[in-house]
Amino acid sequence: MSNEIVTPSVELVGYTVFKVPDSLMGEYEPELDEDVYAESGAQHLAEFAGRACYQSWSKPNPDTATNRGYLRHILEVGHGSVLEHGYLSFYVTGVSRSFTHELVRHRAGFAYSQLSQRYVASEDAGIVVPPELRGDAVMEARLKKAMQEAVEQYTVVAGHMRQALQEQGVTGTEARKRARQAARCVMPNMTETRIVVTANLRAWRHFLTMRAAAPADHEIREVAMLIFGELVRRVPNAVQDFRVADLPDGTKALYSVAP
Repeated sequence: MSNEIVTPSVELVGYTVFKVPDSLMGEYEPELDEDVYAESGAQHLAEFAGRACYQSWSKPNPDTATNRGYLRHILEVGHGSVLEHGYLSFYVTGVSRSFTHELVRHRAGFAYSQLSQRYVASEDAGIVVPPELRGDAVMEARLKKAMQEAVEQYTVVAGHMRQALQEQGVTGTEARKRARQAARCVMPNMTETRIVVTANLRAWRHFLTMRAAAPADHEIREVAMLIFGELVRRVPNAVQDFRVADLPDGTKALYSVAP
């Protein structure tokens, strides 16, 4: 059904695959995480890049012989550039335009592909209720009413534009695009959007530091926590210094114990 309340979802859609160079076969043996290795290439590539700086293929230091130990050292000394080699991509849905307005401010190491309101009609868009209001029946009803009113105006504006364009001889895809790009002005920030986000490990760590912190906006913090959960499953060694804090309002946030 159209204009239903939606909640955030984060799905992994792309990741770095690590391969030992043919020239180092037999000389360098990466630690294999059997369960997640296919999706944990980013953290193995970070280790390889660091070792390439010193040609330390034999892992002479027992403290850094494992991938976890090596990346722990990387985080301690701040050699963050090696984390820029590997990436993970997520398909994020059930989020608001308010969320993406903040998300796309993260530029270094990020790439975005967002749902187009020019090509995709907004009449059936989902409603993203701010986490602070979620579950409040009275406020959710008000937000649904506000969306219905916005959709009514959207339909009026789009219909007016299509009529005007038809009189000018503009039809088909061009007419639909131009009608929607004019009508989208009435859609509220709570309109659901969907976005593909790619970032390298260093960029994801910065995102978590900024957006999963207690002072961050609740919606972007909620999504940041979902992304953190995915990173813990896929590249746990790259985020091993982050800790989860339970806040007084019942939500969660992250803090780092790295130097």
